[in-house]
Amino acid sequence: MSASLPYTLDELLMELGQRDGSDLHLKAGQPPIMRIHGQLYRTDRPPLTDEQVQDLIYSILSADRRQRFEQEWEVDAAYMIEGYARFRVNLYRQMEHVGAAMRLIPWNPRTIDELGLPEVLKDISLRPRGLVLVTGPSGCGKTTTLAAMIEHINAVAPRHIITIEDPVEYVHEDKAASITQRQVGSDTRSFAEALRHVMRQNPDIILVGEMRDLETMALAVTAAETGHLVFSTVHTTDVAQTIDRVVDAFPSQQQQQIRMQMALTLEAVICESLLPRADGQGRVAAFEIMTVNPAIRALIREGRTHQIYGIVQAGAEEGMITFDQYLVGLYKRGLVTYEEALSKASSPRDFEQLARTA
Repeated sequence: MSASLPYTLDELLMELGQRDGSDLHLKAGQPPIMRIHGQLYRTDRPPLTDEQVQDLIYSILSADRRQRFEQEWEVDAAYMIEGYARFRVNLYRQMEHVGAAMRLIPWNPRTIDELGLPEVLKDISLRPRGLVLVTGPSGCGKTTTLAAMIEHINAVAPRHIITIEDPVEYVHEDKAASITQRQVGSDTRSFAEALRHVMRQNPDIILVGEMRDLETMALAVTAAETGHLVFSTVHTTDVAQTIDRVVDAFPSQQQQQIRMQMALTLEAVICESLLPRADGQGRVAAFEIMTVNPAIRALIREGRTHQIYGIVQAGAEEGMITFDQYLVGLYKRGLVTYEEALSKASSPRDFEQLARTA
């Protein structure tokens, strides 16, 4: 506990969980701020000083993490309250002061059924090989969805799963599968470094927390090409943009090659977004899902990704759905308001037409 504060960081984090919050923000000049159901709320505590923010966050950092922060001014870490929850921690500087953001990760990963995720994710989880991308903006639930898919594999398939994360968020206990979880910064130096050596660790399934750079992207695609099932995330908002983002990350002379590799290896793209529930009780996920078939492989190979949307629109029998179709379903079930659904629609005109005819 900071000498000048009547509470500990653990007490703040447990209050975050009790209030069904997702994130805690600490910054000088403001009281602790919590994100609850997507909205920011200031707690009724006095504003924090720079020293108090530093005392709170340094209380959970190892000596080497403190040293790294003081050298690099940014650091990611994981923190655990035993039996309660884990937290993803990002410490940074802002306006020459210390700031921190902490994301609550429930102790036990929830299943696809418990989260009410689309059933097709079970099928995608059990694909024998290929690349599966889960996409969406920061804080939309990508990590939770991936953890649920890993748990589904863990429950039914004797596979060796290796995760490479920064930091490790959900901790999985072995069931049918054997799961090895490696944290960037403490177990490996980088995503790319871990991927360069992963083939010698006899994996069946590889989860790469994020495809942050060109080298990581290239190694992840190659791993999928060599017969492994690879999961990763990208910060994109729809299926066509996801493919274009990966291809465009490569130099122009390599783009045709990566397009061919993506056409061969990509199995599914799952785009996710969160909307406030109509009853005010939390948020609900909306999805756009593409499962790759021969027609989509041809469009990827030929660089005609703008035509993929039409195949996804008509692909319900293969588990495909567009954001607009999913949003109409949420609205018709009374889970979200018309206005909220319309605000998230890829094409407001298509959404309005679907809502009238559904």
